Amino acid sequence: MAHQDWMIKGPKIAACNCDYGCPCEFNAKPTHAVCEGLEAHRIDEGYFGKVRLDGLIIGARYRWPGPVHEGVGIAQGLIDARATPEQREALIQILSGKEQEPTTPFNIYGATIARELDLIVAPVEFSADMKSRTGGFRVAGVMEMSLEPIRNPVTGAEHFAQIRLPNGFEFREAEMASGRFEAKGPELGMNHRNCYGFLTYVAYGPRGVIA
Repeated sequence: MAHQDWMIKGPKIAACNCDYGCPCEFNAKPTHAVCEGLEAHRIDEGYFGKVRLDGLIIGARYRWPGPVHEGVGIAQGLIDARATPEQREALIQILSGKEQEPTTPFNIYGATIARELDLIVAPVEFSADMKSRTGGFRVAGVMEMSLEPIRNPVTGAEHFAQIRLPNGFEFREAEMASGRFEAKGPELGMNHRNCYGFLTYVAYGPRGVIA
């Protein structure tokens, strides 16, 4: 089946309530019974057909009652308020897992979601520095996440680590970080610190990660 040609490329950051390294990256069960977190992706370069998406930010917050692959998750997408109606529709197509093979993170994670809350369209503050392992994003009054280097528990020195996944569907290589995040709301409210976080620079298209 032919799909609309599209591509988004730029820094992506995320954090979840698992321990550093995240067992999911190794096909293991999550650290806690519940898996929840936030993510955001700044599109430095992107398009959906003839619609340019450069400079926009997308993201999500999510929760699963157990291992992600067992499903029954709840999620809420986020789109930058600066997007025009045409850009917003294009981003919705991407986030929804449409116009793509079942090998993209949007499609794979989407298959595990049982319920989606109404899309958030709001101004987003975003930063990411791969070299320093720092970054974060914020939607005022709704959710906020920050990343910093993992610290040696004895000396306090910055501890640098990476995860490399040659066949990864979300990224092939990412810098590990210590995450802190919180979100408000009756259904996806959460608050965690000193937990798994990552920063990566990645490109996606209709067939998944673009190497």
